[in-house]
Amino acid sequence: MKPIVVDAFGGDHAPKEIVLGAFLAAKEFNLDIVLVGKRHEIEKSIEIISKDFSSNLAQRITIKDAPTVITMFDKPSVAVRKRNSSMHVGMELVKHDEASAFISAGNSGAVMAIAMMVLGKLKGVSRPAIGALLPTINGSVLLLDAGANVDCKPIHLLEFSIMGSVFIKHMLGIQKPKIGLISNGSEPGKGNSLVIKSYDLIKSSALNFYGNIEGNEIFSDKVDVAVCDGFVGNIILKTSESVPSIIGEFLKAQISKSLVYKIGYLLSKPAFRMLKKKTDYAEFGGAPLLGVNGACIVSHGRSKAYAIKNAILKAAKFASLDINTKIEEAIEKCSALKYIQRGVENAI
Repeated sequence: MKPIVVDAFGGDHAPKEIVLGAFLAAKEFNLDIVLVGKRHEIEKSIEIISKDFSSNLAQRITIKDAPTVITMFDKPSVAVRKRNSSMHVGMELVKHDEASAFISAGNSGAVMAIAMMVLGKLKGVSRPAIGALLPTINGSVLLLDAGANVDCKPIHLLEFSIMGSVFIKHMLGIQKPKIGLISNGSEPGKGNSLVIKSYDLIKSSALNFYGNIEGNEIFSDKVDVAVCDGFVGNIILKTSESVPSIIGEFLKAQISKSLVYKIGYLLSKPAFRMLKKKTDYAEFGGAPLLGVNGACIVSHGRSKAYAIKNAILKAAKFASLDINTKIEEAIEKCSALKYIQRGVENAI
């Protein structure tokens, strides 16, 4: 496999934690990593971190210089003009087949915009989307779109359903992923105009469509892919990310009030540890940017080394399974999508 490219200057803890994550991934998964960014600063981090690893491992880490950094405050329109940024340079390596995948914990809007410009879209895809894996009672659910497309049409939600189904089938091994459409009611006919039209469209496809799901059913294992526009998806994502920390703060406050509570906490500590692990975004590594012509993973802005390591593993698996080719094949086979693309259903 060709190297995995990592934006060494993306995220709140760059470059030190990004470099450490690259070392952990190279050691655990036997992968070659290219770190992109300001060479001098990356070299300083490598010099410090490499002391805790074997000398042979450092040979698997290479540097590609990129003097410009895209900040979290840069608008996508500004970011795409920074041609010598770590994001742009890194994605160029993927485009020219010098690397298998790209990862960044930086500005997600910038990642999306630069990926569209540098990598382009997959054949048949009109709107790439961000897919966020969220924990459920017994597994996980892919939320799609998690923020890339605020305004959508039914054709886009059908595309998201196809891409999500392919991703879950091959990445998690679920042969017939169940697709759920997020709405304000489970009955057919519930929802706004987008949801109502999308319901009939997705149902007419060959996908394993479960139907509408409400917000309280997203984490219940009823579906494997939860589909919505990026406006709704991003609200769900940010809300769900805040819940574990809020519960944790509430428990801390209550436990400190009683000796009985403290004893109960000590006895239940392993269970709380497992809950924290299951709801920790670092365990998922990052969110795939589905629909662009290259393997691209968007990690959380607060990602530290462990999250970056897991993102690198996800990117390597995505590339090795050739998910993008499988998405193109699935879209080509979708008869409902073909009719719309030919303008038969011009109302959608």
